[in-house]
This record gives sequence, structure tokens and C-alpha cells, in this order.
Amino acid sequence: MLKERILLIIGCIGLLVYLSPLVILGEGSHVRIHDNLDSNLIWYKTLVESGKIFAENDAQIPNMMNGLPRASLDSEWNLYVLLFYLFEPITVITINAFLMRFIAFIGMFLLLKKHIFRNQEVSPVITVGSALAFSILPFWPFGALSIAGIPLALYAFLNIRNQESSFKDWVIIVLIPFYSLLVLSFSFFLGLMGVLWLTDWIRKRNVNWKMFTALILMGSIYLLKQYRLVTGMLFGQGFTPHREEFSRGHKNFPDTLGLFWENFTTAHTHSESLHQHVILYVAVFALLLLIGSWIRQRWKKDQSSLTFLQSEKLLPFLFFLIVIFSFWYSLWYWEGMRVLKDAHQLFNTFNFGRVHLLNAVLWYISFAIALAIISRRIKYSQWLVPVLIICQLAVLAGEHHELKYRSIDYPSFEEFYSEGLFDDIKDYIGEEPSDYRVVSIGMHPAMARYNGMYTLDVYATMYPLSYKHEFRNLISGELEKNEALKDYYDTWGGRVYVYLDEIGENYLLTKDKNKKVENVDFGTEAFKEMDGDYILSAAELENAEENNLELLEVFEKKDSPWRIFLYQPAS
Repeated sequence: MLKERILLIIGCIGLLVYLSPLVILGEGSHVRIHDNLDSNLIWYKTLVESGKIFAENDAQIPNMMNGLPRASLDSEWNLYVLLFYLFEPITVITINAFLMRFIAFIGMFLLLKKHIFRNQEVSPVITVGSALAFSILPFWPFGALSIAGIPLALYAFLNIRNQESSFKDWVIIVLIPFYSLLVLSFSFFLGLMGVLWLTDWIRKRNVNWKMFTALILMGSIYLLKQYRLVTGMLFGQGFTPHREEFSRGHKNFPDTLGLFWENFTTAHTHSESLHQHVILYVAVFALLLLIGSWIRQRWKKDQSSLTFLQSEKLLPFLFFLIVIFSFWYSLWYWEGMRVLKDAHQLFNTFNFGRVHLLNAVLWYISFAIALAIISRRIKYSQWLVPVLIICQLAVLAGEHHELKYRSIDYPSFEEFYSEGLFDDIKDYIGEEPSDYRVVSIGMHPAMARYNGMYTLDVYATMYPLSYKHEFRNLISGELEKNEALKDYYDTWGGRVYVYLDEIGENYLLTKDKNKKVENVDFGTEAFKEMDGDYILSAAELENAEENNLELLEVFEKKDSPWRIFLYQPAS
């Protein structure tokens, strides 16, 4: 017990060290840009600043897209809304990181100790080490507890299932929905818990009403929290969402199998597990040990072989689930699934393949079980198990956001938004930001939006389809040059950006790249029809005059990675 407490303290200290750069560096920190600084942060910041947190679904938020419907942004009952209301964005990022990682650490430790290794003596090195490894995964920041909180949720559900629940378990069930996403992972988690409840009912011929109540309670809270989305699905959003044109999933079967293998071995950006370097081999080795024991018992009648513990029997099942979830994810993008997707729009707009996001949790439970198998069945494993844990921790430490993003020359939080540079641009324009509209080239529109500018371009998960078509007139000439960009915009369209063939999907054209675009085809007239006024370009447009665009000024600062060319339609 003392050893366990000491290891838990060491784990907490390790987490504090891991998180310390956010506290020490503040806005100088390097954090994820993709699906983070370029989008989610801006949505919450804009919602809070708009003063329309509790507005009706059809209320217009003018800062984006000439008026983005309130229904397009998240519910006011998400904890992020409160955090952005109370704190500055970098403080929210820091608080979020602390909450996610400590909850992940505690949740995984409790799950392993009480349920996975139930009635089994396992070294606390395994339970604490595996929990610590899970807690320093590169979680998607705005997923919050969507992945990081699943071990804690599972711990609470299993307590309730086993008639061992206490008040804290019900508190967990009630609070997690306010800090996680139903559509990302918890819809699948609740589905699996429902299958478990139904299986128990069939096998034991007895209804577990407490577990049923927990399922209904958590599901109801999610639906109430997402009431805007629910009412929109039932009664319409008041506009036709751009998601109606989603047409993702046209892979042939060989490519589908390739996607399966890629996901099984390297996971997904929203649920990175980094299992491919250590955990995968440890799990396979442990499976081989189990198979060897089973063969000796069955065919060689070797009664001296170790019997199988309950946790050991769980490993093949978890491995099977991981394979199935990865395969289903890849199958969702197979062209054969078009039959289902074309039959009902729900299958186009909701990604049922996201069940694979649960794999990160399954890999780390499997890691702990595999280590316990090795510890039990291999001599001298008292040194091998800690070494394997340290190896996995080293892999994860190498993916620390401060190391990872510095190594690929990403700008820091402060550099990305470059407030001083944008202040210079706004001062030059000399108008109230609400009186003009801008678009960006070679940069995420989030940068301009963060700095108070009203943007026609934006990254959004739901917005009016009519706006997608209207904005397309600005970029139609460039889309016709590049089939990949055309497909990206027309079949998805989440990023309503000014795409250029010569730039592609590069939104980080920092000044050291000295990029020049030789032949841009920009829909200037369409831009003016949308009340567009200025173009912020990270690249010089050499044929700007041919597009009836006038270069006003070039802006750069020593402490900013951007060089911004300010254009406007010629009068």
C-alpha cells in the first residue's frame, strides 16, 4: 500500500512536470493548431464575445460568415463556454490540460485496480505506470474527457453494475457529459454499456435497474446538454446545413484495407494512442504467452501450466475489439457503404466509424494486462516490466507538445495569433472591425477572427449550405485547377477557405518561405457581392492587378512569423 501511494505521488509529480511548460511559457507555448487554435478555440471565444450564449438558434453571430446562426456553435452547457467566459484563452488551454490529464490518470488507475485486476495481486508499478502513460497521451484538447474520461466513466458504470456504487459514481455519471462530446465517443461508449447491460440481462435473467438508470441518466443529460442539436434534428435548424452535401467515402476495397492497417497500427489524430512502438509488441507477446499456455494444457496435458486469470482472458477480447473497431472505421469509407449513406442522410452527416476512437483506452488497458501476464509468466520480469513502462513513457514524452511542435517549426500560441501585427493592420485600415469584412490566403482565418476582425472565411462544423455555394464563387477558378481541392471543398466543405492551387492545403505560409503566387484566379466580383473589403495574404499575389486587386501595404514584425500582404478590390 505504501509503495502504491509513493508511486501515485511520483505519477502526480510527473504529470506536473509534463504540464509545467504551459504554466512557465504561457502564450509562448507551442500547442496544437489543427482542430484547436484554428477552430474550436475561435468558436468558443467568438460565442462568448458575441453576447449570444443563450440566444435563440436562429440568432445571427455577425463576426463570421456575414452572420453565422447560433445553432452552428456549441451548447451553452458545455464547460468550455464557462471557462472562456471566465479566463483568457491561454489560461483555458492550461486549465483544460490539467483537468484532462489528472482525470485520465486517476480514472485509469481506479479502473485497473478495482475492475481489470479484480481479486488479483498486481504490482502497483503496472497499474500506476499504465495509468500515467495513458494520461500523457497527446489527447485532442477540445475533446476534453471524450477519450481521457472514458476510464473514469467505465469505472463508475462497473461499480453500478456490480452493485457497489456510491454517491461519487453517480456524480461522475452526471458531470462527465458537461465536459465531453456525445458525437465523438460517448455515443459509442453508451452503446457498448447498453450491450453489456443487455448481455447481463439475458445471461442472468435479471434486470439490473441501477445500471439501466445510469445509462438513461447519462444519455438524457447529453441530449439535454445538446438540446440545440436535438431540436434541430427533430424540427429543422431553420436553414439547410452544408452537411447535406457530405459525400465522404469512395475508397476501393484494397485502399479500405490499407486504411484499416494504418488505423490499427497508428490510430487517428483525434485519438492518438502511440501504441505502435512498444504496446503493440508487448500485447502480441503476451497473447503468444497465453496461446502457448493454452496449447500446453490442451494438447500436451501439461497440468503444471498456469491457469488463466480473469484479466488474462480479457486480453484476447480487447484485441479483437480493437481490430473490429479499426476495420469498421475503414469500412465506413469504403465505396460499398455508399448504398447505406445514400439511403438516408443521417449516415452521411454522422460518422458511425468513430467507434475506433475508443481504441486508445483499449490499448492502454491491454498494455496493463499484458504487463501483468509477462510479470506472472516470465522469470526475472521484475526488471523487464518497469523497463517496458519506461520505454512507453519515453515514446510519449517525445510527443510532448512543446517538443513536437517546436521540431516541425510550428509557431507558438503567441506567434500564431500575432496580436501586435494585426493591431498594425487594423490601425492602418482605420475603421471599426465591424464595418469591414476580410478573407485570408495562406493563413488560417482564425488568426484574423482572434484579433477581432470579421471574417467571411472560417472553419465550421455546421453552417448554411447556401453560404457554401456563395463562397465557392470566390474560389471556383482555383478549384477547377486542382481536383483534390475541389473534392475537398465540394464533398466536405468544413474549411471555407480561400484555396489556391499553388498553395494547396498549406495554411502556415510563414515569412521564411517567401512564397509568391504567380497565377491566382480570385473571384473579386463575388467577393465584393459578399461585402468583402480586404484580403490578408501570406503570399505575394504577382498577378493581383489581373484580378482587379490593389496591394495597399505589407506588414511584418520581428517577433511575428508572418508577412501579410494587404489587398483590396480596386475601385
